[in-house]
Amino acid sequence: VRAACFDAEGRIFLVRHTYLPGWYMPGGGVERGETASEALEKELREEGNLVMTAPPDLLQCCLNRTASRRDHVLFYRVTVRQTAPRLPDREIAECGFFPLDALPEGVTPATLRRLGELETNGPYADLW
Repeated sequence: VRAACFDAEGRIFLVRHTYLPGWYMPGGGVERGETASEALEKELREEGNLVMTAPPDLLQCCLNRTASRRDHVLFYRVTVRQTAPRLPDREIAECGFFPLDALPEGVTPATLRRLGELETNGPYADLW
């Protein structure tokens, strides 16, 4: 699961991990026995102290060939609020909300593609 998380001001929430270069939208794997909705809620909480303020919109199911030949990403759009600042730790180097016209340097190409698709209301690519 991965989500384009927007706050009430229309800013997007991005995460920079300690183990990968670049800025990403929050997300992660669905664990065995976990639903996609549960995974989405968990990842938003863990990566940003985010809670959804409305039901998520599932936009696309993309194949991510860079991870494996079987990895699929459920891509959501979500409106969120942050319950507390997310401090850096072993996994998250930094994170925050950014205006779409002032993104941090190093946003990944896949994240930029998804933001472009959101801007035009699709179509959404089949490949991540």
